[in-house]
Amino acid sequence: MKKKSLALLLSVVLTTVAVALGGCAGDKQEESSQITIGIPQDIEDSLDPMKATAAGTKEILFNIYEGLVKPDSDGNLNPAVASEYTITEEGKVYTFTIRDGIKFHDGSEVTADDVVYSLNRYADEQSGDALASAFSNIQSITAPDRKTVTITLNEPNADFLSYLTASVIPASNADPDTVAIGTGPYKYVSRSPQENIILESFDEYWDKDNAPQIKNITLKVIANADTIVTELNGGSIDMFCRLSSTQVSQLSDNFDVYTGTMNLVQALYLNNAVEPFNDVRVRQALCYAIDQQGILDMAFDGQGSIIGSAMYPTFGKYYMPELENAYPTDVEKAKALLAEAGYPDGFTFSITVPSNYQPHVDTAQVLAEQLKAVGVTANINLVEWASWLSDVYSGRQYEATVIGVDASMLSAGALLDRYRSDASGNFMNFNSASYDVALDAAESSIVDEEKTASFKECEQIISDEAASVYIQDMVNLVALNNKYDGYVFYPLYVQDFAKLHLK
Repeated sequence: MKKKSLALLLSVVLTTVAVALGGCAGDKQEESSQITIGIPQDIEDSLDPMKATAAGTKEILFNIYEGLVKPDSDGNLNPAVASEYTITEEGKVYTFTIRDGIKFHDGSEVTADDVVYSLNRYADEQSGDALASAFSNIQSITAPDRKTVTITLNEPNADFLSYLTASVIPASNADPDTVAIGTGPYKYVSRSPQENIILESFDEYWDKDNAPQIKNITLKVIANADTIVTELNGGSIDMFCRLSSTQVSQLSDNFDVYTGTMNLVQALYLNNAVEPFNDVRVRQALCYAIDQQGILDMAFDGQGSIIGSAMYPTFGKYYMPELENAYPTDVEKAKALLAEAGYPDGFTFSITVPSNYQPHVDTAQVLAEQLKAVGVTANINLVEWASWLSDVYSGRQYEATVIGVDASMLSAGALLDRYRSDASGNFMNFNSASYDVALDAAESSIVDEEKTASFKECEQIISDEAASVYIQDMVNLVALNNKYDGYVFYPLYVQDFAKLHLK
């Protein structure tokens, strides 16, 4: 009788322990299956990767789409939709083998025809940006068979492989503007305008070694920068990127803070087509009037990398550190240039800034104070992100703006091409024949030393012409709830959600 009672007791105890452990495991699994990430803006441009212009949109689409090749966190270009490729010695013919078994998020298999369709969309000048000018150099894109794609160029381009990060989409997708179907680690589920974007891990993702560990991701739109810290500390979001140092100082102990660089060019971008910024002397005067280090000290606790042209340090051999001090702060020289240009008493202009990006707002405020020393009054006009995209970037209806411009791919040409006179992304309306010639030389050269020299000539022209008032590559402060781990910085303006996991 006693043995039976003891056995029954042990059975109850073990069952209770099993239930308790099962409950804990279930809670743990449920917790690790989701994360809420704050983002400063909604997708206002398009889910179509070819039409996406905003850096904030492209960093989300990085998780949904992939190209024939894909960058890693060390800056290498690795095969993605393609499993392998060859390039002829003369650098004109690229042959790609489509990865076996790779699928789109709708379950269909990726074929060479899908790749040809996708790349032809980018190469079509009538369909928006042709990935800078690189795709206009394509002579033909063919599919000899279902698993092979051959790209033939008119002229060799040593950077062309980096442009093949261009997203591959299914040829059957009739509405890529609103229906996002890629091959990436996460698939698009839904979007509630101005509220959130929902992503879900793709169970059939081809790269099993880098498969996403968090199943459900909610990207919560927080357009009001003043509420970010409250949202983090209150637990409604688990992560937010590009915080200010002031915001970081207000975080609770529940967060780890990662420090990196944003890999973008922050500047006071000037509309070169409107008065008084159509006068190079006025643009140069503003460059002399500002104190870059003072901006970093006042708005970023001294953090950030001062730059002097449209290139940031990550690009290594193409970067020109000597331009960082091209316009040392000189109030008297600034005043003299303004007087020479016909503005001895200064002038008044407006800086249009997207209100959801606090670091840019902070920068504009410091700039406005600094410019007072040369008699220039800068009024700050805060606008919503959608308005900035339509009025400033697309419509070019502005005088000046503070924003950060990214490269979108591992190519110096992709960053510098927006200054080409006829580039659709040239929202500054910069126009220089000598610049266009230098850029053409850089993009057509297959000799590395010549390419590097031509790119540097482009940077020098932009600096000499004071196309904009260059400030910095900003520090990137990322807050991540300390129950998660795995945040990784890239040499590009992207977020890799697949690397995140529960500690």
